[in-house]
Amino acid sequence: MNSDSRQQKGPVLMRLMMFTVMVSSMSALMFNVVLPQISEEFHLNLAEASWLSSAYTLIYAFGTVVYGKLADRFQLKSLLTFGLSLFAAGSLIGLVSHSFWMALLGRCLQSAGASAVPAIALIIPIRYFAPEKRGSALSMTAVGLALGGALAPVISAIVVSFANWRWLFLPSLLILLLLPFYRKYLEYETKEAPRKFDWLGGSLLAVTLSLLLLGVTNRNWMIAVVGLAALILFIVRIRTAKEAFIQPRLFHNKQYAVGLALAFLISGIGISLFFLTPILLSEVYRLDVKWIGFAMVPAAVASSILGRKGGKLADLKGNAFLFSVASGSLIVCFALLSVFTGISPLWISLFLVFGNVGQSFIQVAMSNSISRSLPKDQIGVGMGLFSMAGFIAQGMAAGVYGMIVAQGSSFQWNPLHVDPGSDHLFSNIYLVLAALHIGIFWFYRLKFRAKISSVAIEQ
Repeated sequence: MNSDSRQQKGPVLMRLMMFTVMVSSMSALMFNVVLPQISEEFHLNLAEASWLSSAYTLIYAFGTVVYGKLADRFQLKSLLTFGLSLFAAGSLIGLVSHSFWMALLGRCLQSAGASAVPAIALIIPIRYFAPEKRGSALSMTAVGLALGGALAPVISAIVVSFANWRWLFLPSLLILLLLPFYRKYLEYETKEAPRKFDWLGGSLLAVTLSLLLLGVTNRNWMIAVVGLAALILFIVRIRTAKEAFIQPRLFHNKQYAVGLALAFLISGIGISLFFLTPILLSEVYRLDVKWIGFAMVPAAVASSILGRKGGKLADLKGNAFLFSVASGSLIVCFALLSVFTGISPLWISLFLVFGNVGQSFIQVAMSNSISRSLPKDQIGVGMGLFSMAGFIAQGMAAGVYGMIVAQGSSFQWNPLHVDPGSDHLFSNIYLVLAALHIGIFWFYRLKFRAKISSVAIEQ
């Protein structure tokens, strides 16, 4: 593939990808608002209705690594065409659904198609941009995620105010308009002849992810134990299979393995900004749902506006510098939340700006660092695993946070907490998260400050 041609098409592709990520992110989040309405219509409890979100997350997490693996063997053009077409088909089925199971089928097909997006969104910057320009490219994905997160509750509220919830499937069909442009700008790449696909290994990974996520989120430790057993079988499989679903040598790359573990932890902490904040604003401040949404909008808007700045900082001053800025912002956010939980919610809304922007920056830094630690023939599956780790961490962490909130706390850990009369629980949680980010910062500096290994040649 001609280098000049790639550099010309790269920015166009990332603008397309930013819009695609935005629509995909919106689709994932919009239905959370209408779950009570859906449960009432189909006479389901909220846990049953929430499968519209849970099934989406499970399929999405596994699909990212599948598409990433396939990207090492097949054309991105073909994979994205298949994925976006499947996403649109699921949206259409959901739009005309007349039963819960039909709507669930639509969501599952949506997720199976949309899971092509995060993997390919990380691969395009690697294949179409020089290493010194990847930060700016990767930041466009972060902007798309921020825009999707900001627009999802707004669009959801507008649609359900004058139409049935099924019309939330309609905006996702817009993604079909992008297909001709992807077909035009994604170039043909020389690939190895496709080898045998390890269906058994892939199935074991899917079972492992499903059981572990369900076990943690539903507090069913028997399911989690079975998930761990499936994980052991998966490890045995990839160590013994001739053409394993994931080559064990990928994890022999210590920098990649450490980066993957850090990314898992960072994503698990980051979801607290989106999961715990509505609970905090509801239980401590007694805000109505619409005011909770408004309180979270400034942070999402700031993240979408400043997202590109993070990528440019990575290109100009390096990933370590951007990671330091991001860590500082997140530590400040959680420290302020721990100290000032209980004061005016306007201040909470301001503190969240530091957190959202920091989370956006740190994802760019981690994506860039991990991509440079991978050899060319492992980029697809490596970045797919990176995406999958983030989604699984978010799902598990949400379950853990839910358990902690349900248990409450009778002790105050932060002596600087300005409102000791309020619930100590959230102050304690944010204090622990700030401490964890301090540890992550120093560990990252220790492991990634050296020049990236020569294994990661320019792709």
